Amino acid sequence: MTRLLEQAIEAVSALPDEAQDDLARILLQLAGVDQPPCELTPEEAADLDASLAEAAQGEFATDEEVRAVWAKHGL
Repeated sequence: MTRLLEQAIEAVSALPDEAQDDLARILLQLAGVDQPPCELTPEEAADLDASLAEAAQGEFATDEEVRAVWAKHGL
């Protein structure tokens, strides 16, 4: 293992469990290791259904709303 990878693993190990799992899945995907799809919680599934319904109706964020989100995150 390279020193850089060791540093990354050390940094990730300090994150909450859910974030660690998300990053582990990404790393495994990049390494070409198949992973089963993650299961959505009922709340996440409901949010996704609502978002898909809005998209199907052509309801999207305005440019101003998108810029506000970017600004909120310093982008």
